[in-house]
Amino acid sequence: MKYIDEYRDKELIMKLADRIASAVKRDYTFMEVCGGHTAAIHRFGIPSLLPENIRLISGPGCPVCVTDTGFIDKAIAYSQKEDVIITTFGDLIRVPGSASSLEKQKAAGADVRIIFSGLEALEIAKTNPRKKIIFLGIGFETTAPGTAVTIKQAEKENINNFFVLSAHKIMPPAMEEIVKGGTNLDGFICPGHVAAITGSSIFNFLPEKYNLGCVVTGFEPTDLLQSVLLLTEQANRNEPKVEIQYNRVVTVNGNIKAQRHLNDVFETCDAYWRGFGIIQSSGLTPGKNFERFNAEINMPVEAGKHDENEMCICGEILRGLKEPGECPLFADICTPENPVGACMVSGEGSCNTWYKYRRQDE
Repeated sequence: MKYIDEYRDKELIMKLADRIASAVKRDYTFMEVCGGHTAAIHRFGIPSLLPENIRLISGPGCPVCVTDTGFIDKAIAYSQKEDVIITTFGDLIRVPGSASSLEKQKAAGADVRIIFSGLEALEIAKTNPRKKIIFLGIGFETTAPGTAVTIKQAEKENINNFFVLSAHKIMPPAMEEIVKGGTNLDGFICPGHVAAITGSSIFNFLPEKYNLGCVVTGFEPTDLLQSVLLLTEQANRNEPKVEIQYNRVVTVNGNIKAQRHLNDVFETCDAYWRGFGIIQSSGLTPGKNFERFNAEINMPVEAGKHDENEMCICGEILRGLKEPGECPLFADICTPENPVGACMVSGEGSCNTWYKYRRQDE
């Protein structure tokens, strides 16, 4: 508790808010691209501590939210095979596909199991040798090394009934797509957990190429406010750079061991992001030496195609062009109990967060 209290000290929070107010000289828009940051910002009421001319908008940093309908449809198609067990993290099970979800398939009798790590899926493969176990790999650079370690262990133990359906993605290409797509920004609040693995240097292209400041940030109120202050000061000086606010966890070079596992197993590929379409070299798929664990190569499956709800604006929310309150479905037709779009499913999704913390403001 002492550790947490240090970063939630009321006096320090108010001092930071005062410093931000004193630093403001114009309008500013900063984007947080981490779903954990989105949740923390609204949970702690950070917008209420900021001047009106500082606007925080959410980006595509929720891995569940950017996972496309086609991936869910493919996972559902696999789940309908009698010899397949689907293993998945819990926040993916309720994401709507075109016509169903893994939760509904499980209720209908499919063997869909919620797990907490890829290694748990590997244990299921060992105890069910007559079944094909498919692990749904999801997440950014934070979780991908764990999947890589699991695949390496499967190879080491020569486990032949374990496969990965990968929706792993990397963050920089999506951030560049946001900038190139015309979203008006003065800087990025960069994801601390991603940078703990990759190092802060992966964001260097943003100030160098696009003149945008970046601050790699922690998840407590003082972390978030200090980062807003640093970005405001960068914008005022017109001296964009990458700063590490979260220096108790993040370094410039990151976790070299985790990077090695990731690079050993995965190679980049073009990937579909909900709200963006195909982003080149933004996905991760098992490389040639580990193709025998790739579900799509070894167990190809056809997934039916259905139209998505045209009224859902998840795509525009993920690109920072609109806010959840602007969606005609928000908090009426689309709720956490009955999500229409992926942004309402995950606890890190913008719509889910707004529903919990900001619905009464709308």
